[in-house]
Amino acid sequence: MNITSPSTSSRELQFENGTAVGISNRWHQGQYCSIITSAGIVGCGIYDLKTPAEFGQAIAICKGTPAQPLAEPEDLFDSKIVGLTPQAESFGIRLGMTGREAVELMLVAGRQLATK
Repeated sequence: MNITSPSTSSRELQFENGTAVGISNRWHQGQYCSIITSAGIVGCGIYDLKTPAEFGQAIAICKGTPAQPLAEPEDLFDSKIVGLTPQAESFGIRLGMTGREAVELMLVAGRQLATK
């Protein structure tokens, strides 16, 4: 069996409401990606929602498929939100909106939290 080395990459991503950090991690037969804002994370389905909800964290997740996995942060842009924590919901994020829409709302929320 030929197993390649795991890899990770991160980059700054520009949105209408600000800047976020996109991250991709890959390993043998696996990957996950996320977009991190100052208010929370929009990520793929690998993220659990129960524990972050207990800590009051804002997490919204999208889900890929084996045929179309979410491997790069840009893959989240047009993916639909399928789960979220109550804190993410408090920012206006809803099931069915796109990952890009969720990131934009988190960027707005991050600015508002910074002024409190």
